[in-house]
Amino acid sequence: MKTGNNYAPVITLLLATLFVIVWGNVLFIKTAAEPAFYFLDVGQGDSELVIFPGGVKIMTDAGPDKKIIKSLESVLGNDSYIDIGIISHPQLDHFNGFNYLLEKYTFGAFIINGRNDSETVAEWPSLLKKIKEKNIPIITMNADDTISYKESSISLLSPDASYIESEELNDTGFVELIETGGKRALFVADIGANVEEYILKKFGIRADILKVAHHGSKYSSSKQFLASVNPKAVVIGVGRGNRYGHPAADTLDRLANITKNIFRTDQNGTVKIIAGKNTLSVFVERTVEE
Repeated sequence: MKTGNNYAPVITLLLATLFVIVWGNVLFIKTAAEPAFYFLDVGQGDSELVIFPGGVKIMTDAGPDKKIIKSLESVLGNDSYIDIGIISHPQLDHFNGFNYLLEKYTFGAFIINGRNDSETVAEWPSLLKKIKEKNIPIITMNADDTISYKESSISLLSPDASYIESEELNDTGFVELIETGGKRALFVADIGANVEEYILKKFGIRADILKVAHHGSKYSSSKQFLASVNPKAVVIGVGRGNRYGHPAADTLDRLANITKNIFRTDQNGTVKIIAGKNTLSVFVERTVEE
């Protein structure tokens, strides 16, 4: 078994506004030649770290608990600075790990969607309080906003004004189109087929990498959505033996019709994807056979 920074290579795939405010509050420490995407093993939850060329680190979500500490240490080692933390939506399995990270890591800024569910999620106001006490800027962004750094960008496709007020909290999750190193990645939080349909009608997005929606729920990853995005590799953030039955067999079948390159944090641990000029190189902590 390969653990920590020693990832086992799996495949190499051959492939054909507000930024001033954000970057004014961050520091740049390390450099990197090629973009790297880390899908962190946090159990039943989501957490993704993107490192742009130049070393800028942007982290989306942090899982449900302190498991994120070990996963992030395996990637960053002693580096304790993250430029931007993005919270896709205020559900425990996406944001609560930040409550633990703030005890050890320094963040340049946080981005939220503005949805406030403090009455139903007790840990949410606790997190916001910790961020403010550390004098970390909190920036509210929504659909049509963009985070840009040199040749890399994150475009927020959703939620728009209607979805941010939805009774279904999953509808409020950030949909991020990440463009860096000539590659595209799509992070879709916990959106369901209704928001997928909205994304298709408005944008018709294609991407090389897809972070699968809602841990592989049967109510997400519709056939039409997957066919349009047509990813070369997909990653599911999911916990072992979870009580939700994630990922659903139907979803796995739909994904298999699009690509053979399906990775799961419950089986593979943290998944690392390096975006080369003409390749995507995928590394995992463990293989299914292990």
